[in-house]
Amino acid sequence: MSEICILGTGTWGTALGRMLANTGHDVVMWSAIEKEIDSLSSTSVHPNLPGMVIPQQIRFTKSIEEACVNREVIIFAVPSVFVRSTASTASPYIPDDQIIVDVGKGIETDTLLTLSEVIKDELQKDGTHQDIKLVALSGPTHAEEVALDMPTLIVSACTDLEVAEKIQDIFSNTCMRVYTNIDVKGVELCGALKNIIALASGISAGLGYGDNVKAALITRGMAEITRLGMAMGCVDQTFAGLSGMGDLIVTATSVHSRNNRAGYLIGQGKKPDEAVKEVGMVVEGINALLAAMKLSKQYGVELPIISAVDAVINHNADPAKTVATLMQREKKTELTKSALDINFESSLLRNTRRAGMKRVITYGTFDLLHYGHINLLRRAKALGDYLIVVVSSDEFNWNEKHKKTYFTYEQRKQLLEAIRYVDLVIPEENWQQKRSDMHEYHVDTFVMGDDWKGKFDFLKEEGVEVVYLPRTPEISTSQIKHDLYDANAVDGESKTSHEEINTDPQ
Repeated sequence: MSEICILGTGTWGTALGRMLANTGHDVVMWSAIEKEIDSLSSTSVHPNLPGMVIPQQIRFTKSIEEACVNREVIIFAVPSVFVRSTASTASPYIPDDQIIVDVGKGIETDTLLTLSEVIKDELQKDGTHQDIKLVALSGPTHAEEVALDMPTLIVSACTDLEVAEKIQDIFSNTCMRVYTNIDVKGVELCGALKNIIALASGISAGLGYGDNVKAALITRGMAEITRLGMAMGCVDQTFAGLSGMGDLIVTATSVHSRNNRAGYLIGQGKKPDEAVKEVGMVVEGINALLAAMKLSKQYGVELPIISAVDAVINHNADPAKTVATLMQREKKTELTKSALDINFESSLLRNTRRAGMKRVITYGTFDLLHYGHINLLRRAKALGDYLIVVVSSDEFNWNEKHKKTYFTYEQRKQLLEAIRYVDLVIPEENWQQKRSDMHEYHVDTFVMGDDWKGKFDFLKEEGVEVVYLPRTPEISTSQIKHDLYDANAVDGESKTSHEEINTDPQ
């Protein structure tokens, strides 16, 4: 049995409280709205969860100190706009090593932080709470169904897998199955942005459009969320999982979805504020719009559907005309790679899938290719039969490494493809990509320079041999750029500051 505090007495927090109490946990619930505490305590019924009886063993309190003290797990179940203020109020009563689970979905507009990041930011403002453990619990989970013990699947996401598994154990029962994930940002991004796509789905239904449009919005909406997530360094598998496509499907199609319902009313002609008032609960998709538009601009990622919803909600655009504009956009392919690249990679992989073929993979930027790179590639190829080189994309270098290369990705790719040791060159688009690459490309051996020694040992868990090769000591890209800069400075020639160019020795 675990001692659990739930901050927030909305439908989701209350449904979870009931479930946890019925599985033997000690649950105390708090709300900043005192009349809610009085009503729930006296009636054991939640007005928005008909048919659910609140267990008598749940304690309700108006004291946030009483709620938080001596609790193994604290759950934040408040609307996104109140997460920071709740964290601030609770801060004095939360231990520095507390496990905190956020079950809300949203992005803070001003800071563009996800909700778990908001909690961390607020709690650590005064230098305390440096050891808190933050978990995002998210997935296709309507409170109305959890409240009736209908089978439900959810994701426990934490950068510390041991903590994610602890929450997995606490929340798992005969009605709820919990999976784990380490991609907290990806899980939370999906949870926030899927609400906007659900608004779009509701608007289309309100306009009288059918299932074809709904399916298109769900599919292309997830493509938008995935593009943004990959630019932000998230794990691609997250978007195809429960907290990604799973949550989007249920939110964009269910009668329980307040975002879908609000969108439907807007499609029928109501103003957004009128729709929210009629729904009677927080519509998080509307709250997330401004943050989504800021992220789109910050990462240079086009979000046509989300932008269209923003136009309708925040700029009084006509829904029907907005749909027509979307339909008339420039023609595009569904593929993220060119047909030439796809055919080339498929042909190589098909022709090399013979028994006994040993595959080797290595990663790097490979800017200003030099003989140190060649030595590394030659020794990597000697470890197997087929060498895959994963090259940092321009977007990855800029957005994640905050560095600029001299040559573009396509130029670096062409240079590497001309080297006889290299069989295939593919892009690296996020830090977490390595795990999935091991399986997608059937890798046997992972190779990096020994200046990364120990950093990628976690890939052994994927059944891959990890090898760190000594680098050629007298040469590096950084040294070349430094020497060229100094030489230009002595000669008095025009030069580009080497601080503006990627100095990654890969």
